[in-house]
Amino acid sequence: MIRALSAVLILLLVASCGGPKGSPRNLDNACLLLQERKPYARAFRKVERKWGVPTHVMMAMIHQESKFDGNARTPHRYAMGIIPMGRQSSAYGYSQALDGTWDDYRNETRNRGARRNNFDDATDFMGWYMNKTRDKLGIPLSDAMNQYLAYHDGHSGYARGTWKSKAWLVDVSQRVAARAQLYQGQLARCRYR
Repeated sequence: MIRALSAVLILLLVASCGGPKGSPRNLDNACLLLQERKPYARAFRKVERKWGVPTHVMMAMIHQESKFDGNARTPHRYAMGIIPMGRQSSAYGYSQALDGTWDDYRNETRNRGARRNNFDDATDFMGWYMNKTRDKLGIPLSDAMNQYLAYHDGHSGYARGTWKSKAWLVDVSQRVAARAQLYQGQLARCRYR
């Protein structure tokens, strides 16, 4: 009896350590990704209903920003190649939201307990931000390329056209748009809902 109880307690302890860590295995297949991480599908549906952002656009942007890794951070900077100078920015989590923008989101939505490494919170943040992009800049929620440019350079940066002098960023935004289109086609052929 004691052995059985001990075994059950050990099993519960191991199970309580949480779900899968790190990025999902199937980053190139939206259906398999959502099948592997069912809570992601629920979060995307919720944001689609609340903010109107298409799942495939959000998925493509999260793929670019963090590869679906909730603990993603920007790389460290080094002086003279060896002296650590901190991270490139305060971007963190699934959405790679900056500290100030995340604080604006938490204050405006009154979601003070939101965490950037929580998938539901990160997707809600993206829905909020992309709606602001649509309202301020007139970029449709389905326009993955321009939504990404405004997400990366910020609303004022996008309005000033800072992205126009960044060929690398335009290339990245085109890849985000291509991935959104790929995900859209895949999601149309599977039952992720």
